[in-house]
Amino acid sequence: MEDWNQTATGFFLLGLFPPTKNGLLLFLLIVLIFLLAFLGNSTMILLICMDHHLHTPMYFLLSQLSLMDLLYICCTVPKMAVNFLSGDNSISLLACGFQCFCFLLMAGSEGFLLASMAFDRYVAICRPLHYPILMSKRICLLMTSWSWTSSFINAISHTVYALHIPYCKSRVINHFFCDIPAMVPLACMDTWAYENTVFLSTNIFLLVPFLIIMASYGRVLYAVYCIRSTQGRKKAITTCSTHLTVVTFYFVPFMCTYLTPSSLRSPEENKNLAVFYTILTPVLNPIIYSLRNKEVLGAFQRVLGRSLSPKG
Repeated sequence: MEDWNQTATGFFLLGLFPPTKNGLLLFLLIVLIFLLAFLGNSTMILLICMDHHLHTPMYFLLSQLSLMDLLYICCTVPKMAVNFLSGDNSISLLACGFQCFCFLLMAGSEGFLLASMAFDRYVAICRPLHYPILMSKRICLLMTSWSWTSSFINAISHTVYALHIPYCKSRVINHFFCDIPAMVPLACMDTWAYENTVFLSTNIFLLVPFLIIMASYGRVLYAVYCIRSTQGRKKAITTCSTHLTVVTFYFVPFMCTYLTPSSLRSPEENKNLAVFYTILTPVLNPIIYSLRNKEVLGAFQRVLGRSLSPKG
């Protein structure tokens, strides 16, 4: 069996749900969430592209967030759905590598992008006179380019290394997608040094952005607390608190998985935590950041009106 596993070219994913009636109900719920996330993020991207009123730094960053969330959920849920419906839990080495790369790319990019969005809100509220300079088009492009490029380098590095680890134990991954913390325990080599690189990467791409976000929104909350208008203060505090809730919802489960020693967490706990940042957050982001926004609703009405109006 060990010889076969060393020469095998794929893995087996245990999935998220058991093949039971309860598992089917949970599976249908995940599919519904996937469709809502796909529709919500796709709508946001189209609206921001089509309506010139939304061509601002804040909405440019939101369009990038929607794109990341769209790719994020598409790299995990479809394969999980195919495996569940077909009963075939196998995944080829190439598909596993592609899934691993896409997941790491989106995870790292979204961490830095959320930090950029928090900085945007800080400048808009605390440094409004300097906003055109600090959040110019060039600065926005630099921030998003850094998010994508740095995460791409990190993702390709980890993916190449993970696929070249000799796996001489069982190739059954106790997860619903190819996640490095779930793959490393299957290796037949000492992975202590590599696990330290994963720990370092997690600090750079998750912990540092999370601290930047907390500091930015903390300063924003202090600034809005000084607003004389009770109604304006209440609205601003509610908005910031809601954003912080979603950010925490994304970052904390992620860091619990990647920063906690493997001996202190079980595969089942990792899978449950992964649901938060791979499935639930992509459906919450367009609701919290965008679709409740009056400007976005106005853009939706304008775009819909143009599409329905007779062309003469």
